[in-house]
Amino acid sequence: MEVLFVVILVLLMAGALASGFPVAFALPGSAIISILLAAAAGMLATGNPDAFFAQGGPTNWLSAGVTNFRGIYWEVERDTLIAIPLFVFMGIMLQRSKIAEDLLVSMAQLFGPIRGGLGISVVFVGALLAATTGILGATVVAMGLISLPAMMRNNYANWLSTGTIAASGTLGQIIPPSIVLIILADQLSNAVDQASSLRTNLYKAATGEFAMPSEFAVSSTSAGDMFMGALVPGLVLVGLYMLFIFVVAFIRRDIAPPVPFEGSYDRRFAMRVTLALVPPLTLIFVVLGSIITGIATVNQAGAIGAVGATVMAGYRLYDGKARTYWPAILAGGAVVAILIITSVWHVNIRAINGPSDQLGVTLAVIATVVFLIGVVWSLIRTYRTNETLQGVMMETAKTTSLVFIILLGAAMLTAAFRGFGGEELVKEFLLGLPGGFWAQFIIVMAVIFVLGFFLDFIEIAVVVVPIVAPILLADPSANITAVWLGVMIGLNIQTSFLTPPFGFALFYLRGVAPAAVRTLDMYKGVVPFITLQLIALLIVGANPPLVNYLPSRLSLLGETAPPPQNPRLQACIEEYVYQAFQEEGDTIRSAIQTAKGWDLSGVPKTVAGEVTRAVNGAENAFQALDDARATSAAIAAAAGTYDPVRTEVRRIEAALRRNAEELEAAQRRAGQLQRQAPDEVEDIERLQNRAEELTAEKETLMSEMPSNWDQVHGEFKKLLSEEKRAYLNYRRVVDNAYEPIQTFMRVLRGADQLVALESEIKALADTIRTKDPEVAMEEIQAVEGRVGDIEGAGDIRSALSKARRELRTTNTRQPDPDQALAEHAEAVAALEADIAWRAEASDALLPQVEAYEDAIDDTIGLRQQARLPREVALYVASCSSEHRNISLNF
Repeated sequence: MEVLFVVILVLLMAGALASGFPVAFALPGSAIISILLAAAAGMLATGNPDAFFAQGGPTNWLSAGVTNFRGIYWEVERDTLIAIPLFVFMGIMLQRSKIAEDLLVSMAQLFGPIRGGLGISVVFVGALLAATTGILGATVVAMGLISLPAMMRNNYANWLSTGTIAASGTLGQIIPPSIVLIILADQLSNAVDQASSLRTNLYKAATGEFAMPSEFAVSSTSAGDMFMGALVPGLVLVGLYMLFIFVVAFIRRDIAPPVPFEGSYDRRFAMRVTLALVPPLTLIFVVLGSIITGIATVNQAGAIGAVGATVMAGYRLYDGKARTYWPAILAGGAVVAILIITSVWHVNIRAINGPSDQLGVTLAVIATVVFLIGVVWSLIRTYRTNETLQGVMMETAKTTSLVFIILLGAAMLTAAFRGFGGEELVKEFLLGLPGGFWAQFIIVMAVIFVLGFFLDFIEIAVVVVPIVAPILLADPSANITAVWLGVMIGLNIQTSFLTPPFGFALFYLRGVAPAAVRTLDMYKGVVPFITLQLIALLIVGANPPLVNYLPSRLSLLGETAPPPQNPRLQACIEEYVYQAFQEEGDTIRSAIQTAKGWDLSGVPKTVAGEVTRAVNGAENAFQALDDARATSAAIAAAAGTYDPVRTEVRRIEAALRRNAEELEAAQRRAGQLQRQAPDEVEDIERLQNRAEELTAEKETLMSEMPSNWDQVHGEFKKLLSEEKRAYLNYRRVVDNAYEPIQTFMRVLRGADQLVALESEIKALADTIRTKDPEVAMEEIQAVEGRVGDIEGAGDIRSALSKARRELRTTNTRQPDPDQALAEHAEAVAALEADIAWRAEASDALLPQVEAYEDAIDDTIGLRQQARLPREVALYVASCSSEHRNISLNF
């Protein structure tokens, strides 16, 4: 019966949307009605309103949507969606201030004389507007009003004109900053948590181990990662559009002729193009660049974009009047001044130290005030000119409210879907498909593509993604990243703006197109561009680095980059080191042999012993890595035989788990009816028969298990254990071979630090003799701390600590200054001995040790670095951007 109410829920939602009922009410309304119907049916049939819910009851699921929504979006730490109103404001402000219009006109004049150039300019401008406005309706309407008449006057075919404008107007949904990407990132962050639990349970079921290694965890994403991941695919799509127009224009010369420019390409034209092009490009650079460089979060970048758009609107709306550019000059000059000031002074109002810091803070305050004057001036202009600011604020409020109301409705719909067991049905269907992950993925993408014919991108993102994304992300055979899945869904969703009958870009364009343009021409025109979007989808799907590389690169080169010992990086780091060993092995071995000849006779035996062991151990790193790679090769050789058996066994085990769940549900339901409604004989008998069928099915599944599975699995598990041990041994070898060298260098460099403290340490003798024991203890302790900061000075510190303890007053003893002086003398002796051998060794050995460390630091010593060197980080970013199959570990 639960399945029946899943069907009712879906039909109610589809019917409401098809009838034109507002989405914001169709989604929660469908959920509420279906839950109430299920509760009423349960009361009438069994006297229990919970009867037809997979778990819980109507009260739980009526409140679950709102509760989940509040729990997710009312958390202080969760501020991803704040970026939505900021980017919406930026886009509408640029559109209302006619900056988008200026851009279109200038680019059309610039590229028009080339065959197909007018169409290419529309695509180019569409890409720029996508990166500045991101508002579908605004972009399509603006380009439809300006470009379509020009294309028609110059004998462009109507189908090509309308298709180009509609497709270019949708680029804002995939080229960042994009509302679609923000919503997808938000939905995927929840899906990652669920997928992590699913994969952990899968690992536990397959291996019996409770803790899954962190390198097998599902990778998460953020709005910033989504922006960076979608950048290259968006440019690929732009390139495909331009290439298509260029090729069609040369094959069929009559449909996209060149458009001669009636004016002249003089200085005035260059100035107009510059003023139209440079400010939007600057805004794109500042908004996306601040995210890429880590200067700003996505929300902060949205605020930057909103302020920048306001400043640009301030001079555009005042065009031709006195002091047109003054607010922009004030704001821009102040920003430049602030950048210069912060590069010269450390501007921190809480840490002013001297006149220099005070001057820096004062100048920064002045520049900030000037910047605020420019921004406020621009706001006043937008407020007074055609009530632009009021209109932008109203449209921003409407759009943002619509998004959040749909999110709330979708949360309620998803709760109802789960209440009827719909999520489990989808999971069973997808997991039951032959072909593994790719079969599931293709089906999901096909469903999203078809839904795009009828639903808006928000409905698809907030209804479909939470249901299917955890299943796809949890699959270890593909081990896809969340950012790749998000971009693939984003590209797919983009087709929904063009596909009839509810392609919103077509509706917007139809509203501004002249009657001479037939609707059939518009439908015909978008077909090749839909095809190009699907081609882009295939290109990105086949080449994950197009999505994954930029986020990975930025992560590894950023200030908060993970350390080289991060488990998720080890496979790629070890691949890099192996290649380095092949290319530079002779040089590294030569450096090791040279290090073996160091004269350590003047170095304390304990220190010399550690250094000797480290140098000897470095030579073992080559063999340790070869041994580890040999175990990986053995696994790869055995996988051809093992993997098909494992896949079949895991399929049977999954079927057995589903069988057990359904059997338990049938038996529980039958027992419930026997207790609460014994008259329902037919239903009880049906459930009992179903339980018998499931029991028989279980026996059949058990009989299908390969008889030699335990032996095959045991042998392969042994190979995996050997591989794990081999790589752990390699990591232990290189860590032990490098860490003592780092310590030795710090010890040698500590000679100057000890010399600087020598007089202060010796002066403690007078302190012990002349001062109160409590005061003397405090002074000794202060020196102790500074000695403790010096590598290898533990014996000196220990002697000082003993001297300090001799001055302590306890219940059983009084301070003993004489003994304290004796311990202090030990500290001075140790100090003089340390300074002597360190100074001698530093002169003789430090250059050699530094040269040796330089030879091994990016291979043997790579794991011990504070962060990955740039060259290694770029290699690891490229390596980790590929999806790695980890299913053999499950």
